[in-house]
Amino acid sequence: MELSHLTAISPIDGRYGSRTAELRNLFSEYGLFHKRLEVEIRWLQALANHPGITGPDGLSPAAVQALDAIIRDFSQADAARIKQLEKTTNHDVKAVEYFIREKISGDDELRSLSEFIHFACTSEDINNLSQGLQLAEAREKHLCAALSSLLDELSDLAERWAAQPMLSRTHGQPASPTTLGKELAVFVHRLQRQIDLFRQVEILGKMNGAVGNFNAHLVACPGVDWMEFSRNFVESLGLSHNPHTTQVEAHDYQAEYFQALGRINTILVDLCRDTWGYIALDYFRLKAVAGETGSSTMPHKVNPIDFENAEGNLGVANALLGFLAEKLPVSRWQRDLTDSTVNRNTGSAIAHCLIAYQSCLKGLGKLEANADRINADLDDNPEVLAEAIQTAMRRHGIEGSYEQLRELTRGQRLDREALRKFTAGLDLPADVKATLSDLAPRDYIGNAVEQTGQIIAGWKEGKG
Repeated sequence: MELSHLTAISPIDGRYGSRTAELRNLFSEYGLFHKRLEVEIRWLQALANHPGITGPDGLSPAAVQALDAIIRDFSQADAARIKQLEKTTNHDVKAVEYFIREKISGDDELRSLSEFIHFACTSEDINNLSQGLQLAEAREKHLCAALSSLLDELSDLAERWAAQPMLSRTHGQPASPTTLGKELAVFVHRLQRQIDLFRQVEILGKMNGAVGNFNAHLVACPGVDWMEFSRNFVESLGLSHNPHTTQVEAHDYQAEYFQALGRINTILVDLCRDTWGYIALDYFRLKAVAGETGSSTMPHKVNPIDFENAEGNLGVANALLGFLAEKLPVSRWQRDLTDSTVNRNTGSAIAHCLIAYQSCLKGLGKLEANADRINADLDDNPEVLAEAIQTAMRRHGIEGSYEQLRELTRGQRLDREALRKFTAGLDLPADVKATLSDLAPRDYIGNAVEQTGQIIAGWKEGKG
């Protein structure tokens, strides 16, 4: 059966193929070959320009351009050729080396450097740097870009509804009011902090040979400061240097990367569930999209499917990210290959993240606040003012303040008049009685509006 969106086993390449297509150039077999090719060629260029390794002259401008073109013009046909070579080598990294040898075979200058392709390298030298480049590109170009769009939408909604009072529901029960905007802004605040931490994760790389000691390097070229040369090379790729490893880069940074991403996803699960709940309470209504069907049998329904889709994909992503973070730092002695097959699933985890972020963003775009329903809920629960009354009583030294309000309100539905009557009988200053008598649930929101403004300003400043 021919592979297509309809026949793909994974929904990443099937049902959601159009939403994850941007990752194919990065995390496919083609994408990995391309990154390996880049690392191998950059290593060759670095070696060729070091007088203590290949000679005093370095590469000519024409040779540099020819090597750069191999990277720039890498095609699916090139990837297919590497795959063909792999059938003989039974080794995917060695196949890339032989591919480069083929590509430079017609250039006299470059052909003379053929033996310096993959010089003193173990496969892990190439792989760890290629994976680092993949993760760096995924973070900035895809993950953080998608999260930034999501937070822009979330902060816009928070700003729009900053002053819309809303009944809180601690433990699912009516509680002291907040504002709709502030509750959304809290998610902006939480996500911004975790995204900042995610961006701070150093992406490490190593280039130090079969067991991390530059054994072969120092035999072949004992006069070279290989540790410094390795550092400069790794940093030239935009990665941070890990100077002390076995054959494998330990992958500890990958665990940090995946765990940081998982925390972002956990916050988004919380957002999706809260929003789903507010939709169920009719605090939010969803804009109907022409032609969409909410239920196969109940025509009236507009379901919160985007938040449900996001929550499901976040769960799959975090299951993969959690396993990757747990598994990758563990390797038997100096090297085993369990990380190789596991690392190939990194793209799947990131794809599920992107699907979730897109769904969450789409869902946020459909939200409309139902102010009438929100305000009615506030008006129907004046007993939430008990906190304000008993705190004022405490302030003025009335004994048993909490207990008196508990007796009056716990498990009871009161109206405003009952609370006014209770307040009128208290030994409180007249101005305090007047304030409490006039207080309504929709006015009892503390500094929620100010906090919302602070969070939104912080997000905008952080972006700038």
